[in-house]
Amino acid sequence: MKTIALLCLTLSLSCAGLCQSYRIDRKLQRKLEALIKPFQGTVGIYVHKLGTHKEVAIRADSLFPTASMIKVAIQAAIFQRIADSQLQYHQNLLYRDSLYYPGVDILGMAKDSTQIELSKVVMLMITESDNTAALWLQSLAGGGTAINQWLADHGYQFYRVNSRTPGREAAYRQYGWGQTTPREMARFLVQLRKGELISPAASERMYRNLCHIYWDDVALSQIPPYVQAASKQGAVDDSRSEVVLVNAPHGDYVFCVDTKNIADQSWTHDNAAWQLIREVSALLWHYFEPHDHWSPPPGYTRFMEE
Repeated sequence: MKTIALLCLTLSLSCAGLCQSYRIDRKLQRKLEALIKPFQGTVGIYVHKLGTHKEVAIRADSLFPTASMIKVAIQAAIFQRIADSQLQYHQNLLYRDSLYYPGVDILGMAKDSTQIELSKVVMLMITESDNTAALWLQSLAGGGTAINQWLADHGYQFYRVNSRTPGREAAYRQYGWGQTTPREMARFLVQLRKGELISPAASERMYRNLCHIYWDDVALSQIPPYVQAASKQGAVDDSRSEVVLVNAPHGDYVFCVDTKNIADQSWTHDNAAWQLIREVSALLWHYFEPHDHWSPPPGYTRFMEE
Protein backbone atom coordinates (compact mmCIF):
# COMPACT_ATOMS: atom_id res chain seq x y z
CA MET A 1 0.00 0.00 0.00
CA LYS A 2 2.84 2.37 0.86
CA THR A 3 4.42 1.67 -2.52
CA ILE A 4 1.15 2.45 -4.33
CA ALA A 5 0.69 5.64 -2.30
CA LEU A 6 4.23 6.75 -3.14
CA LEU A 7 3.64 6.01 -6.82
CA CYS A 8 0.42 8.04 -6.78
CA LEU A 9 2.22 10.94 -5.11
CA THR A 10 4.99 10.83 -7.73
CA LEU A 11 2.45 10.80 -10.57
CA SER A 12 0.57 13.67 -8.94
CA LEU A 13 3.72 15.77 -8.69
CA SER A 14 4.62 14.96 -12.29
CA CYS A 15 1.16 16.02 -13.41
CA ALA A 16 1.50 19.26 -11.44
CA GLY A 17 4.77 19.96 -13.24
CA LEU A 18 3.12 19.37 -16.61
CA CYS A 19 0.19 21.59 -15.67
CA GLN A 20 2.64 24.44 -15.04
CA SER A 21 4.35 24.12 -18.43
CA TYR A 22 4.21 27.17 -20.69
CA ARG A 23 1.38 27.72 -23.16
CA ILE A 24 1.56 29.74 -26.35
CA ASP A 25 -0.01 33.20 -26.22
CA ARG A 26 -1.85 32.73 -29.52
CA LYS A 27 -2.93 36.34 -29.89
CA LEU A 28 0.59 37.69 -29.45
CA GLN A 29 2.08 34.94 -31.61
CA ARG A 30 -0.22 35.87 -34.51
CA LYS A 31 0.77 39.53 -34.21
CA LEU A 32 4.47 38.69 -34.28
CA GLU A 33 4.14 36.20 -37.12
CA ALA A 34 2.38 38.85 -39.21
CA LEU A 35 5.11 41.37 -38.35
CA ILE A 36 8.01 39.16 -39.43
CA LYS A 37 6.34 37.62 -42.51
CA PRO A 38 7.74 40.12 -45.07
CA PHE A 39 11.25 40.10 -43.57
CA GLN A 40 13.98 38.94 -45.95
CA GLY A 41 15.99 36.60 -43.76
CA THR A 42 15.55 34.03 -41.00
CA VAL A 43 13.99 35.22 -37.72
CA GLY A 44 13.73 33.56 -34.34
CA ILE A 45 11.74 35.06 -31.47
CA TYR A 46 11.10 34.07 -27.89
CA VAL A 47 8.87 36.08 -25.52
CA HIS A 48 7.81 35.37 -21.95
CA LYS A 49 5.84 37.47 -19.49
CA LEU A 50 7.41 36.63 -16.14
CA GLY A 51 4.99 35.43 -13.52
CA THR A 52 2.74 33.82 -16.13
CA HIS A 53 2.83 30.54 -18.02
CA LYS A 54 2.45 32.13 -21.45
CA GLU A 55 5.13 32.47 -24.10
CA VAL A 56 5.68 33.05 -27.79
CA ALA A 57 8.12 30.79 -29.59
CA ILE A 58 9.00 31.28 -33.25
CA ARG A 59 12.11 29.24 -34.15
CA ALA A 60 12.91 29.71 -30.48
CA ASP A 61 15.10 26.60 -30.37
CA SER A 62 16.95 27.18 -33.65
CA LEU A 63 20.61 28.14 -33.63
CA PHE A 64 21.64 31.70 -34.47
CA PRO A 65 24.93 33.62 -34.29
CA THR A 66 25.40 35.46 -31.02
CA ALA A 67 27.91 38.05 -32.25
CA SER A 68 28.36 40.27 -29.17
CA MET A 69 25.61 38.54 -27.19
CA ILE A 70 28.30 35.98 -26.29
CA LYS A 71 29.65 38.63 -23.91
CA VAL A 72 26.82 37.86 -21.48
CA ALA A 73 28.29 34.38 -21.02
CA ILE A 74 31.86 35.72 -20.78
CA GLN A 75 30.76 38.06 -17.99
CA ALA A 76 29.23 35.14 -16.08
CA ALA A 77 32.38 33.05 -16.40
CA ILE A 78 34.43 35.96 -15.03
CA PHE A 79 32.05 36.30 -12.07
CA GLN A 80 32.40 32.58 -11.41
CA ARG A 81 36.16 33.06 -11.13
CA ILE A 82 35.55 35.94 -8.75
CA ALA A 83 33.25 33.73 -6.67
CA ASP A 84 35.97 31.05 -6.63
CA SER A 85 38.54 33.65 -5.42
CA GLN A 86 40.63 33.31 -8.58
CA LEU A 87 39.97 36.94 -9.49
CA GLN A 88 38.85 40.07 -7.64
CA TYR A 89 36.30 42.42 -9.14
CA HIS A 90 38.35 45.55 -8.47
CA GLN A 91 41.84 44.13 -8.96
CA ASN A 92 44.20 46.01 -11.26
CA LEU A 93 45.07 44.45 -14.60
CA LEU A 94 47.95 45.37 -16.89
CA TYR A 95 46.91 46.17 -20.46
CA ARG A 96 49.44 45.27 -23.16
CA ASP A 97 49.41 46.20 -26.84
CA SER A 98 49.30 42.50 -27.74
CA LEU A 99 45.70 42.43 -26.47
CA TYR A 100 44.52 44.99 -29.03
CA TYR A 101 41.73 43.87 -31.38
CA PRO A 102 41.39 46.12 -34.47
CA GLY A 103 38.31 48.31 -34.38
CA VAL A 104 36.98 51.36 -32.54
CA ASP A 105 37.22 49.98 -29.01
CA ILE A 106 37.91 52.33 -26.12
CA LEU A 107 40.24 49.86 -24.42
CA GLY A 108 42.20 49.49 -27.64
CA MET A 109 43.09 53.19 -27.38
CA ALA A 110 44.94 52.61 -24.10
CA LYS A 111 48.71 52.86 -23.96
CA ASP A 112 50.83 49.79 -23.40
CA SER A 113 51.31 49.01 -19.67
CA THR A 114 48.17 50.95 -18.66
CA GLN A 115 46.65 49.68 -15.40
CA ILE A 116 42.88 49.21 -15.36
CA GLU A 117 40.50 47.58 -12.90
CA LEU A 118 38.86 44.31 -13.89
CA SER A 119 35.47 45.88 -13.11
CA LYS A 120 36.09 48.56 -15.73
CA VAL A 121 37.12 46.00 -18.34
CA VAL A 122 33.84 44.16 -17.68
CA MET A 123 31.96 47.46 -17.94
CA LEU A 124 33.55 48.23 -21.31
CA MET A 125 32.73 44.75 -22.63
CA ILE A 126 29.07 44.94 -21.61
CA THR A 127 28.07 48.59 -21.92
CA GLU A 128 30.24 49.55 -24.90
CA SER A 129 30.50 46.03 -26.37
CA ASP A 130 34.27 46.52 -26.49
CA ASN A 131 35.81 43.56 -28.35
CA THR A 132 39.33 44.10 -27.03
CA ALA A 133 37.94 43.91 -23.50
CA ALA A 134 35.82 40.87 -24.32
CA LEU A 135 38.64 38.82 -25.81
CA TRP A 136 40.87 39.69 -22.85
CA LEU A 137 38.13 38.60 -20.45
CA GLN A 138 37.48 35.42 -22.42
CA SER A 139 41.11 34.51 -21.82
CA LEU A 140 40.97 35.48 -18.13
CA ALA A 141 37.86 33.30 -17.74
CA GLY A 142 39.85 30.27 -18.86
CA GLY A 143 39.08 30.46 -22.57
CA GLY A 144 36.14 29.28 -24.62
CA THR A 145 36.38 25.69 -23.40
CA ALA A 146 36.01 26.74 -19.75
CA ILE A 147 33.14 29.11 -20.56
CA ASN A 148 31.34 26.38 -22.52
CA GLN A 149 31.77 23.98 -19.61
CA TRP A 150 30.23 26.57 -17.28
CA LEU A 151 27.30 26.95 -19.68
CA ALA A 152 26.81 23.18 -19.88
CA ASP A 153 27.02 22.85 -16.09
CA HIS A 154 24.23 25.42 -15.78
CA GLY A 155 21.92 23.63 -18.18
CA TYR A 156 22.62 25.53 -21.40
CA GLN A 157 22.61 23.08 -24.27
CA PHE A 158 23.12 25.44 -27.23
CA TYR A 159 24.69 28.70 -25.95
CA ARG A 160 28.40 28.31 -26.75
CA VAL A 161 31.63 30.18 -27.51
CA ASN A 162 33.17 29.18 -30.83
CA SER A 163 35.98 31.68 -31.43
CA ARG A 164 39.44 30.75 -30.13
CA THR A 165 37.97 27.51 -28.78
CA PRO A 166 39.67 24.20 -29.77
CA GLY A 167 37.32 21.73 -31.41
CA ARG A 168 34.74 24.33 -32.42
CA GLU A 169 36.27 25.43 -35.71
CA ALA A 170 33.33 24.18 -37.81
CA ALA A 171 30.84 25.97 -35.55
CA TYR A 172 32.95 29.13 -35.81
CA ARG A 173 32.82 29.02 -39.62
CA GLN A 174 29.02 28.71 -39.49
CA TYR A 175 28.08 30.97 -36.55
CA GLY A 176 31.10 33.12 -35.77
CA TRP A 177 32.17 34.08 -32.22
CA GLY A 178 29.28 32.26 -30.56
CA GLN A 179 25.93 30.58 -31.05
CA THR A 180 22.68 30.44 -29.12
CA THR A 181 18.92 30.08 -29.40
CA PRO A 182 16.35 32.79 -28.65
CA ARG A 183 14.95 30.73 -25.76
CA GLU A 184 18.31 30.14 -24.08
CA MET A 185 19.37 33.75 -24.50
CA ALA A 186 16.18 34.94 -22.84
CA ARG A 187 16.49 32.33 -20.09
CA PHE A 188 19.93 33.68 -19.19
CA LEU A 189 18.57 37.16 -18.45
CA VAL A 190 15.67 35.70 -16.48
CA GLN A 191 18.08 33.73 -14.28
CA LEU A 192 20.08 36.89 -13.64
CA ARG A 193 16.87 38.78 -12.80
CA LYS A 194 15.95 36.07 -10.29
CA GLY A 195 19.43 35.96 -8.74
CA GLU A 196 19.96 32.34 -9.74
CA LEU A 197 23.40 32.46 -11.41
CA ILE A 198 26.48 32.05 -9.18
CA SER A 199 24.94 33.96 -6.25
CA PRO A 200 22.25 36.59 -5.73
CA ALA A 201 24.95 39.26 -5.32
CA ALA A 202 26.81 38.20 -8.47
CA SER A 203 23.57 38.00 -10.47
CA GLU A 204 22.57 41.47 -9.30
CA ARG A 205 25.88 43.04 -10.32
CA MET A 206 25.76 41.40 -13.74
CA TYR A 207 22.16 42.51 -14.19
CA ARG A 208 23.08 46.10 -13.25
CA ASN A 209 25.82 46.05 -15.88
CA LEU A 210 23.32 44.94 -18.51
CA CYS A 211 21.04 47.85 -17.56
CA HIS A 212 23.63 50.44 -18.66
CA ILE A 213 23.93 49.73 -22.38
CA TYR A 214 25.37 52.50 -24.56
CA TRP A 215 23.90 50.96 -27.73
CA ASP A 216 20.27 51.85 -27.04
CA ASP A 217 19.18 52.67 -30.59
CA VAL A 218 17.37 49.44 -31.44
CA ALA A 219 15.01 47.58 -29.06
CA LEU A 220 15.64 49.98 -26.17
CA SER A 221 14.64 52.98 -28.30
CA GLN A 222 11.06 51.67 -28.26
CA ILE A 223 10.85 51.44 -24.46
CA PRO A 224 10.34 54.59 -22.36
CA PRO A 225 13.69 55.92 -21.04
CA TYR A 226 12.33 55.96 -17.49
CA VAL A 227 11.73 52.18 -17.56
CA GLN A 228 14.68 49.98 -16.66
CA ALA A 229 15.70 47.26 -19.10
CA ALA A 230 18.64 44.85 -19.23
CA SER A 231 19.84 44.06 -22.72
CA LYS A 232 22.60 42.99 -25.07
CA GLN A 233 22.86 43.32 -28.84
CA GLY A 234 24.79 41.28 -31.34
CA ALA A 235 25.56 42.38 -34.89
CA VAL A 236 27.62 41.14 -37.83
CA ASP A 237 26.97 41.63 -41.54
CA ASP A 238 24.34 38.93 -42.01
CA SER A 239 22.92 38.75 -38.47
CA ARG A 240 21.44 41.35 -36.08
CA SER A 241 19.98 40.29 -32.73
CA GLU A 242 19.02 41.58 -29.31
CA VAL A 243 17.87 40.15 -25.99
CA VAL A 244 15.97 42.38 -23.52
CA LEU A 245 14.38 41.97 -20.10
CA VAL A 246 12.04 44.88 -19.34
CA ASN A 247 11.17 45.83 -15.74
CA ALA A 248 7.76 47.06 -16.89
CA PRO A 249 5.23 48.70 -14.53
CA HIS A 250 2.76 45.82 -14.83
CA GLY A 251 5.28 43.00 -14.71
CA ASP A 252 8.61 42.04 -16.20
CA TYR A 253 8.82 40.51 -19.63
CA VAL A 254 11.75 39.13 -21.60
CA PHE A 255 12.23 38.75 -25.33
CA CYS A 256 14.95 37.80 -27.76
CA VAL A 257 14.92 38.49 -31.49
CA ASP A 258 17.58 36.66 -33.50
CA THR A 259 18.16 37.00 -37.23
CA LYS A 260 20.48 35.42 -39.77
CA ASN A 261 20.86 35.20 -43.56
CA ILE A 262 19.56 38.76 -43.79
CA ALA A 263 19.29 40.41 -47.19
CA ASP A 264 19.91 43.95 -45.93
CA GLN A 265 23.50 43.99 -44.65
CA SER A 266 23.80 47.77 -44.38
CA TRP A 267 25.10 49.46 -41.25
CA THR A 268 22.74 52.43 -41.20
CA HIS A 269 20.05 53.19 -38.64
CA ASP A 270 17.28 51.96 -40.95
CA ASN A 271 18.78 48.51 -41.55
CA ALA A 272 15.83 46.13 -42.07
CA ALA A 273 16.81 43.72 -39.28
CA TRP A 274 17.32 46.52 -36.75
CA GLN A 275 14.02 48.04 -37.81
CA LEU A 276 12.32 44.69 -37.30
CA ILE A 277 13.72 44.46 -33.77
CA ARG A 278 12.42 47.97 -33.06
CA GLU A 279 8.98 46.99 -34.33
CA VAL A 280 8.93 43.85 -32.18
CA SER A 281 10.01 45.85 -29.14
CA ALA A 282 7.32 48.49 -29.72
CA LEU A 283 4.64 45.85 -30.25
CA LEU A 284 5.57 44.09 -27.02
CA TRP A 285 5.68 47.30 -24.98
CA HIS A 286 2.16 48.26 -26.02
CA TYR A 287 0.90 44.68 -25.72
CA PHE A 288 2.05 44.33 -22.12
CA GLU A 289 1.38 47.99 -21.22
CA PRO A 290 -1.80 48.71 -23.23
CA HIS A 291 -2.71 51.86 -21.33
CA ASP A 292 0.67 53.52 -21.84
CA HIS A 293 0.72 55.88 -24.81
CA TRP A 294 4.43 56.71 -24.88
CA SER A 295 6.22 56.56 -28.21
CA PRO A 296 9.60 57.87 -29.36
CA PRO A 297 9.43 61.65 -29.87
CA PRO A 298 9.81 63.16 -33.34
CA GLY A 299 13.45 63.56 -34.32
CA TYR A 300 14.74 60.99 -31.82
CA THR A 301 16.88 59.31 -34.46
CA ARG A 302 19.16 62.37 -34.60
CA PHE A 303 20.45 61.36 -31.17
CA MET A 304 20.83 57.64 -31.80
CA GLU A 305 23.98 55.80 -32.78
CA GLU A 306 24.31 54.42 -36.30
